[in-house]
Amino acid sequence: MGLTDQVLPVGTAYEWCVQPQCGAVVLFSGTVRDHAADQQGNLRADVSHLTYEAYDEQVVPAFEAIEAELRHRWPTAGRIVLLHRTGRLALMESSVLAVVSAPHRPEAFEAARFAIDALKASAPIWKHEEWADGADWGTGAHAPVAPQAVPTVSSEVRT
Repeated sequence: MGLTDQVLPVGTAYEWCVQPQCGAVVLFSGTVRDHAADQQGNLRADVSHLTYEAYDEQVVPAFEAIEAELRHRWPTAGRIVLLHRTGRLALMESSVLAVVSAPHRPEAFEAARFAIDALKASAPIWKHEEWADGADWGTGAHAPVAPQAVPTVSSEVRT
């Protein structure tokens, strides 16, 4: 768990989460896309790159709180990976990983969804979007919230 200015180890994170007692591993990788809304709500389709900054001393405690809440909600969860890049990232580079293993797919999917939602809501990490004629901080910037305040998105089993 933590921050890095290096390429995220997607394959290694996945392999680390594979365990004999877990029949499911869900991996979410957020990647840099070529479009974003500016502060006025206009869609900009010419994003060239992103730069991520973080309050380093608070990120790991935030990730640990997310893990604790995840384990409270999904006690059978196996291994958990939360990693976020900092620095300048090009289009299509992975900026964040949330990986969760569990005995069955419903809890693995739900726990992984919670992990990324809680990370986005509670970790002090900010993105700066740059395009050909300007730059701006991401429109999703907000004050962090406690992981306990992040709702669970439940999956329905359909037959």
